[in-house]
Amino acid sequence: MVQKTGKLCLIMIVAMAVTSAHALEGGNPVAAHALDWRVINDDVMGGRSLGEVRRADGRLFFSGSLNTNGGGFASIRVPAGDVLLQSSSGVRLKVRGDGRAYTFRLRPRNSRISYWSQFGTENGEWVEVELPFTSFWPNWRGRRLNAPAITAVQVAELGLMINDGIDGAFAIEVDWISSY
Repeated sequence: MVQKTGKLCLIMIVAMAVTSAHALEGGNPVAAHALDWRVINDDVMGGRSLGEVRRADGRLFFSGSLNTNGGGFASIRVPAGDVLLQSSSGVRLKVRGDGRAYTFRLRPRNSRISYWSQFGTENGEWVEVELPFTSFWPNWRGRRLNAPAITAVQVAELGLMINDGIDGAFAIEVDWISSY
């Protein structure tokens, strides 16, 4: 009995170590629906795109209609808070999309520029997207800039945007966001 208990304890210790190592490696996923997202569409500059955010079933839903006549983007944004660990080298998110391309957006503190990284989705399929900070490029209103790379310590705001140049309906679900 003592030998079985000792083996069981050893197995539990190893399992806890593996779980802890995985958590440290991947940061702590944050439920996307628990964050205070706000919508910012191209109507701020005369565009006609529509985007909305809603929460249901423990997930975040971002959907609407893109109109490239006069703007061509719809987005949601949230303060970064504690989503990214300071030592992170990138962002992970679990999404179920519509087959369209989306842009993940980072904005540094005290800056008007943002950093973008694009990713594709598979229609109706859950995918985990991994975006290293080295894949983000600096932007000002969609124009690439020559600026230093962004780091996790600098990030003040996170965003999800559709600006793929295709008119019509879009829809994406976000389960969680994490850093790695």
